[in-house]
Amino acid sequence: MSDSIGRRDDLWQALNWQPSATQKEQLTRLQALLRDWNTRVNLTRLVEGEDYWINQIFDSLWPLQEELQHADQPRRCIDVGTGGGFPGLAIAIALPGAQLTLLDSVGRKTAAVAAMAMALGLSPRVRIRTERIEATGRDPAFRGHFDLAVARAVASAPVVAEYLVPLIRPDGEALLYRGQWSDTDTHGLERALEPLKGCIRNVQQCQLPGERGIRHILRISSLSTCPKKYPRPIGVPSKFPLDIFET
Repeated sequence: MSDSIGRRDDLWQALNWQPSATQKEQLTRLQALLRDWNTRVNLTRLVEGEDYWINQIFDSLWPLQEELQHADQPRRCIDVGTGGGFPGLAIAIALPGAQLTLLDSVGRKTAAVAAMAMALGLSPRVRIRTERIEATGRDPAFRGHFDLAVARAVASAPVVAEYLVPLIRPDGEALLYRGQWSDTDTHGLERALEPLKGCIRNVQQCQLPGERGIRHILRISSLSTCPKKYPRPIGVPSKFPLDIFET
């Protein structure tokens, strides 16, 4: 067994999950596709070696350890600000029962992600959408539609909360991927969630393998139906975050 394969086995062990042979092949193929597309579209610098396997794949999946134990369960998921396809494509591979919507406002990125999804055989379960999230959040076809709404490296937590909470079902969850996190951050997010009728279910912390930093995941649930005024019009959430400005 090569060192690289052994390190990957350590990642699966850390996730308490063992990918099938098909899933391993898809994850490896995704790296090659990402490498190829990155020569044409600036998707990500995290393509090679542990940059890919830890900072892309592991970091995409560690918050989903609950879901990985029931990977075939039907779910509707949306990845907001998918960029180069993460965490959305990794989730689509790891959760074969899930239907994924991958959303980004940059057309050249969504075109690349759509091509990668097709090459991986994921197209029947992965829908690509090129649109601003504020517009998607106001669309009746998407509002209150998802079991899981996730976002990684998109904006500050209060802004991301305004993007995600309107999308989740009454029993769904929004997952906010964060790096460092503090009590001050928690208080700010709680202020933002109050008008959204949401609450923090829990905060989990993870030390990435290879001493690649601390990560946090925030699981957010709905207390009641999110008011129709949210998300506010395009550009407003980022300019006037709910933790700072009156609504």
